[in-house]
Amino acid sequence: MPGDGRPEGTTARGDVTGRESGRGSGGVPGRREVLGVAGVAACGVALAACGTGGAQARPSLKGQVIAKTADVPVGGGKLIGDLKLVVTQPQQGVYKAFSAACTHKGCTVSTPKDNIIRCACHGSEFAADSGAPNKGPATAPLTAIAVKVEGDGIVVA
Repeated sequence: MPGDGRPEGTTARGDVTGRESGRGSGGVPGRREVLGVAGVAACGVALAACGTGGAQARPSLKGQVIAKTADVPVGGGKLIGDLKLVVTQPQQGVYKAFSAACTHKGCTVSTPKDNIIRCACHGSEFAADSGAPNKGPATAPLTAIAVKVEGDGIVVA
């Protein structure tokens, strides 16, 4: 009560009354409750923006030459580290491209040999023609990237 020496919004025992607990008159949310909800919402937006795991958006590779056909041997391939891609030629004149990130733990795979793309981190192996896992622990295929040959270049389609 005003004038009894207690701070407004407290009882004689020091308990916080309804007004200070965040509820205004008639069950309408009070200032503290509204500010609390707004703070939680702001944190949610900030966390959602961080949800990419630190990955930065890279410009589209469509139309970009990622390798020369002469640099990708039949039955082997080429690792393009700066683009995090691996390009293979499983049979003469057939070119494939995949993400170089192993689907097990994200390690970068090695340069393909004998139509196998290997991950040195945990021993996963992938088929050079499809990106499908041949040996675990990876169970998901490498992400395929559509490519085509233009002149002597391998271009992202």
